[in-house]
Amino acid sequence: MTPQVVFVHGIRTSATMWRAQVEHLTAAGVGAIAVDLPGHGRRMSETFTLDGAFETIDTAVRDAAARGPVLLVAHSMGGLVAIEYMGREEPPPVDAFIAAGCTSIPRGAGLAIYRALARGFDRLPRRGQPLADLVLDRTLPPETRADFGAGGYAYDTQDIALRSLSVLDLVVALQRISVPMWFVNGQWDQLRLNERLFTKLKPEAELIVVPRTSHLVTAMRPRVFNAIVDLALATMARDRPTSG
Repeated sequence: MTPQVVFVHGIRTSATMWRAQVEHLTAAGVGAIAVDLPGHGRRMSETFTLDGAFETIDTAVRDAAARGPVLLVAHSMGGLVAIEYMGREEPPPVDAFIAAGCTSIPRGAGLAIYRALARGFDRLPRRGQPLADLVLDRTLPPETRADFGAGGYAYDTQDIALRSLSVLDLVVALQRISVPMWFVNGQWDQLRLNERLFTKLKPEAELIVVPRTSHLVTAMRPRVFNAIVDLALATMARDRPTSG
């Protein structure tokens, strides 16, 4: 059976953020699918809910599992949701897990500040997109620069999604995850806030911090991130039982 990789995007962006990874895996003969969560990308008209996000991930995972062992890769908000999904009492059919840019507990003052900043950007001309474009132009390489916005930006979903994250119990979820796991952060990632707690709760997981890289590690260092995905796939192949 052929390994399968399911990608889950972060807040405001869409499945298009994973273009470099999907192309890399497709060229290697590995199955790859990037989903759009409710309220994002091709599903912009829908309302974001956690239940809808869990259902989206679960549907993609179970469909992929019918074709081969599954690696789940998720970023930022998608990573937080995926941690909760992976920590269910009945484990989903996932063989390995990469959680990128999401080592932060989305509660309390930190979440409140993040929401306030997002609402502040919404009040700027064009909801702050010119400033965001300037940052992306200066930090992302040409090969991935267009990927974050190719599916549109989910402005109207952002606060709804952020507010919903406060009910996640990541402390419990992390301790239930039993498959090989990697935390991947950029050196300058603002969501490294609880990195030590996450690695303490999941000591067998590997922490990879990419130097001179922002929160957008998947697009800022696409070749490095592709290599991490390859590492996870190699680990899955090593650990897979052989017949005969």
